[in-house]
Amino acid sequence: MSLKIPGPDDLRKLRLKAGLTQKELALRAGVSQSLIARIEKGDVNPRLSTLVRILKVLEDTLSKGEEARMAMKSPVIVVNENDSVIYAVELMERNGISQIPVLDSKGRVIGTVFESTLLKAISAENPQAFLGKKVRDIMDPPLPMVAPNTRIETVISLLMDYPAVLVTSRGHVIGIITKIDIIKYRLTK
Repeated sequence: MSLKIPGPDDLRKLRLKAGLTQKELALRAGVSQSLIARIEKGDVNPRLSTLVRILKVLEDTLSKGEEARMAMKSPVIVVNENDSVIYAVELMERNGISQIPVLDSKGRVIGTVFESTLLKAISAENPQAFLGKKVRDIMDPPLPMVAPNTRIETVISLLMDYPAVLVTSRGHVIGIITKIDIIKYRLTK
């Protein structure tokens, strides 16, 4: 009987295919990130029980096949770089959103307007003068962008540091995913 035990390169390829970072895999398998790194480098041979736990996490993640497109909201509410700040504020208030992507004249994402940026700005300067500015003058960098087939686990990892993730195809926004979108998706699937 021949049993193939995955080697360091096999484990790394499986982890990448599953869309997991070493840290995410370690957390789910109940081991340290440094152990995952050492296993993938071939510096250490894990115990069989540890290898089984790691492979189980990879198998579960790969079998789910959850992709960003499954949790995204569409269409995405956006503003143009030449729109006024007051227009962006009204749009955000009307739709109950706390950030809004900014597009250039070709429809590409070039920035984001955040509630927190707006709040800081109106606290620091004349609100009327500020509201008359163009969005391009006050926008922050764009939210992270992923392809529609990006694994949900990757999106979740990004959402730990950002309020939302944009889903793009051919350079254009086709969806947005917030933390609540992931929560609702996972609870209703």
